Amino acid sequence: MEHKIRVYFQPAFLICIAILAGGEITKSILGIVIPDKEPLPLKKTLELLDEENLKPYEVIMKFKIENEQIVKELGTEDYIQWTLKDTEPLIDSTAQELMLFITYYKLPDVVPHVPEECYTGGGYEKIESESITFEINNNAGFMKSIRGKYLVFGSKNSNLWQGKGKFPVLYFFRVNGKYVGSREEARITLNKNIFGKFSYFSKVELVFNQGDIVPDKEGAFKASQKLLGVILPILEAEYWPEWQKEESGGE
Repeated sequence: MEHKIRVYFQPAFLICIAILAGGEITKSILGIVIPDKEPLPLKKTLELLDEENLKPYEVIMKFKIENEQIVKELGTEDYIQWTLKDTEPLIDSTAQELMLFITYYKLPDVVPHVPEECYTGGGYEKIESESITFEINNNAGFMKSIRGKYLVFGSKNSNLWQGKGKFPVLYFFRVNGKYVGSREEARITLNKNIFGKFSYFSKVELVFNQGDIVPDKEGAFKASQKLLGVILPILEAEYWPEWQKEESGGE
């Protein structure tokens, strides 16, 4: 199956990482002063995520960064970028395909890049930005209220690799066992654990630029909630560390 050129497979993604690295967005610039901590690895690597457990979603593409310098500037090797297709979409859904981009940082040396910087640095224009709250309630009893960000970007130019039109991006963080909705909240949460043994953060980002039709806010929001009801229970149970247990020495 042929797919159009996608944002994360294009120069914009590489440009934005280079910009962030060149800007030296470090913990000192962000006001984070944290003593040295021990690394807190994932329970198992994200690459082991079982595609069968993601149903009704089908993994139609996986992207791996081959350039070691780009990986270094991203700040972690613990990540996945997968294009997913919902094989049982909601009625009248225009958000059947999306990119799932998850990064994990076992040491809080930097707060991970956020789309506001990544895409604008890569030549896109931020058109909309607002805080949102995902209300996750799946059939297995997994219930969460999670703050996040909803963004819309559009191309400034008509370059081939940028494409045309607008596309939404939604994201949030998991920091030391808690969900937070912005990089500022991530910074505050990390600072609360200034004398702890471990700290970590993970970013979950959903990008709706994969299909031929780009969803509106309601479509992207509903599609995101549906996917999060599938992926978050798996991440919590099998991948993200049990931070409080680790901090208390495994008790």
